[in-house]
Amino acid sequence: MNSPTYQTLAAPLNFTASAAAKVASLIAEEANPDLKLRVYISGGGCSGFQYEFKVATGRETEDLVFEKDGAKVLVDNVSMLYVDGSELDFEDN
Repeated sequence: MNSPTYQTLAAPLNFTASAAAKVASLIAEEANPDLKLRVYISGGGCSGFQYEFKVATGRETEDLVFEKDGAKVLVDNVSMLYVDGSELDFEDN
């Protein structure tokens, strides 16, 4: 059985250095280098789509992987339709 292949992209999601540093710090806190940030869309209805984030350990076959400075973000194909061209950034204020 062949193992699934994963696509690693530099764009169309702009994963900033600040966001990558935050993801890397969360991973370091958990002491698990296999952790990644999953960005996904849920819901719909009256309030529209919800953009959600969670820490993930695994990847699905349809996931797109965005990597910057050693930190990885996963986005499934369906969610990518809605975040295409977006910027993932982090500000601490």
